[in-house]
Amino acid sequence: MQQLGDGNMKIKRILWPTDFSENAAQALPLVTSLAEKYQAEIHILYVLKDYPAFGASYGEYDPEDIKKMKDWETQVANSRLDEICENFLNACPLYIRHISVGDPAKEILKLIKAEDIDIIILASRGSESHFDFGSVAERVIKCTDKPTVIIPV
Repeated sequence: MQQLGDGNMKIKRILWPTDFSENAAQALPLVTSLAEKYQAEIHILYVLKDYPAFGASYGEYDPEDIKKMKDWETQVANSRLDEICENFLNACPLYIRHISVGDPAKEILKLIKAEDIDIIILASRGSESHFDFGSVAERVIKCTDKPTVIIPV
């Protein structure tokens, strides 16, 4: 939120969505720099794929297999988030990890509202994008009124 008069922006909560790609990691230096400068919370979001939607399109499938895949991906995501927090965020005052399931852009937008995020910092494209500017980044910019920094990759 912009403070009128002094021109300084108050940043209390930063959102860094990640897909654990090298592209997403390029946003991390700005995330940590702003968090240190403003003593802000860093909200890290990883979105799991919604496997039932994929499985149903391939015919018969065992729901237990879907559960096993989700459990495995959740364990991997937690492990990767632990690694990021331990290796890159120790100097930051507070970091909060979020894991959700669904469409990445929708989940980012839901978290922005739920946590009253002040600024979003994300890579211009993730690991699955074949274009210079990814669909997730585009949808986030178009659907939020919060300041959003896009890191070109």
